[in-house]
This record gives sequence, C-alpha cells and structure tokens, in this order.
Amino acid sequence: CSSDLTVTRPTADMREAMIAAPLGDDVFGDDPSVNALQDKVAALLGFEAALFMPTGTQSNLCALMAHCGRGDECIVGQLAHTYRYEGGGAAVFGSVQPQPLLQDASGQMAIADIAAAIKPDDPHFARSRLLCLENTWNGNPMPASYLEQATGLARERGLAVHLDGARLFNAAVGSRTPVQQIAQHFDSVSVCFSKGLGAPVGSVLCGSKELIARAHRIRKMAGGGMRQVGLLAAAADYALDHHVARLADDHALAQRLAQGLQGVNGITVRSAQTNIVFVDVADGRGPDLLAHLKAQGVLATGLIGLRFVTHLDVDAAGIDHALACIRAFFAGAASATPAAAPRGAAVY
Repeated sequence: CSSDLTVTRPTADMREAMIAAPLGDDVFGDDPSVNALQDKVAALLGFEAALFMPTGTQSNLCALMAHCGRGDECIVGQLAHTYRYEGGGAAVFGSVQPQPLLQDASGQMAIADIAAAIKPDDPHFARSRLLCLENTWNGNPMPASYLEQATGLARERGLAVHLDGARLFNAAVGSRTPVQQIAQHFDSVSVCFSKGLGAPVGSVLCGSKELIARAHRIRKMAGGGMRQVGLLAAAADYALDHHVARLADDHALAQRLAQGLQGVNGITVRSAQTNIVFVDVADGRGPDLLAHLKAQGVLATGLIGLRFVTHLDVDAAGIDHALACIRAFFAGAASATPAAAPRGAAVY
C-alpha cells in the first residue's frame, strides 16, 4: 500500500499516449492535447469550461480566488484539505478569510453551523461568499442528501459552492453515482489525476466560462502557466478512458486490507468505502510500526493517523505482504529479518 498521490507510475500504455500527444503552447491556449482534455472533463462533469493545472492545491487556490475577492470569506471544514493542508494559500495570496467549522466523523459540517456562520451584510464582517466541501472524505463518499442540503442552503443565502474533488472519481465509483450527478451541486469542481487515476501529475478545475477566465488569470500569477504541457494532459486523458472503472479494484483491495486487520491486537481499523484505510495504533507505537513497514517495502503515512491507500500499482500479493508485516510487528517479530517485498507491496 502507498500514497497514491506520490508513488504511482504511468503505465506503459499511458507513456505511449504521452509520447504520441500533439503539442502546442498552452500559455497561448494552443496546445491541442490540453484543450481536448479541458473540453472532455468539462463535458463529463457538466460544466461550460475547464482549466488544466499542475496540482490540486493550485486548482483549489485558483477556484477560491476566482470566487472571492480581498476581504471575502470562505466557509470550510476545520480539517478540510483546502483549509488545513494547502499552506493557507487563499489567505496569503488572495486575502480570502477562511471561516473554519467543526466537522463530524464523516466530515460533515452541521447545516445549522453553516447557516450561523454566514455573515450579515455589514461592514463589521467579512463578506461570506463561498462554501467549500470535499469528496471523498477520508475515503468515504459524501452522502447525496448532505450535498443537496449544504449546497442548497448556500445558494439560498447567496453563496457560491466549490468542491475539492481530488478523489471525485473514487466517490462516484464507490457510491455508484454518475460523476456529473455529484458535480451538478457545485459552481466549481477541482479533480485530480495524479492519485488513483495514475497520471504523473495534473488537476482540472471546472466551472462557468466567466469563472474559468478569472481562474486562468490567477493561474498565470501563481506560476501555473506551462508550455508544451500536452504530454501531461495526454496522461490525464488516458486515465479518464482506462483507469476510472478499475478504481473498483482498488476499493476491493482496501476492503481486503481492512478485513485482514480486524482482530489484530493493538490497532483499531477505520475502514473506508473506497481506497483508503485508516488505522489507529495503541500505546504510541505508530512511528515504530511505520519504520518497521518501510523496512519491509510497505509505505504508509502517519500525518492524520496511519493511512493506507490502494492504487493501480498495488495487487493482492502486496496487500497480503502488508498484512503479514503488520501482524508480525504486533506479534513481537518486528526484529525478524524482513522478507523481500513482492511487486505491488508499496501502499500509502
């Protein structure tokens, strides 16, 4: 298992598609591979326009700054990626004030809390302009009923709504919901291709023509204007055609891992509906477990609890190897000579 946003490699066929991609200069809008990808993603998600970005962080930044001006406010979850893990970019670069709210275990902000956080039109307050949600949340798709309620409230109160959909396709596959049906609730959506979809880099921001025009200017200021970037757009385009349906395989492997960890003394498993499994380790032994796993070719992250992520470079043998390593650690065999990791054993 390993972090699918850092260790996945383009497949041989994806590399061929990259080599064959027709190229132009995307700064001037004439890279045909980029233009084709933008049109394809916009149509797939049901938006007028789209913009290719190097990273999901930049995609979210451009969205927030396109929706909000200096002194405006974005309502966002206390643990949301756009608030907690993106360096405070909207506040630093855009003077956009975040209004973080508490979330429950499923990542939901209470509807009443969202309503109470929307400021009146008064010079004492920042102007509430945007509600930002995230899907999936810790590997779990957001319920459609919650998306409808939260975005409906925002629109009733005059706010736009943005979705950090880094794993939107996992959410769609995991909930068996067409991706456009999820995206329709939002004024803008950011999607990543460098995670479970296996592209080496790249995200796309979707929205109205006017919003994307503003985001395009912001992307330039943020240093995201790239030249013959059709090589990367071709990888994302290939992923759309070949790597979406197979996300179900990743989800099944995550369940295999979660089920295999049940009953192991010393850990609590918080399994997810898609490709992420969180593990809480008792007695502060998490760092030791991470080091033990790394020595045996199994990568995991400990930023927000131990997180194991399945992806297209992980197979059943890799899951079984990870399980054996974890069981050995808690059985007191962490000092044993590690066996060679099978292909696909890296999990984050």
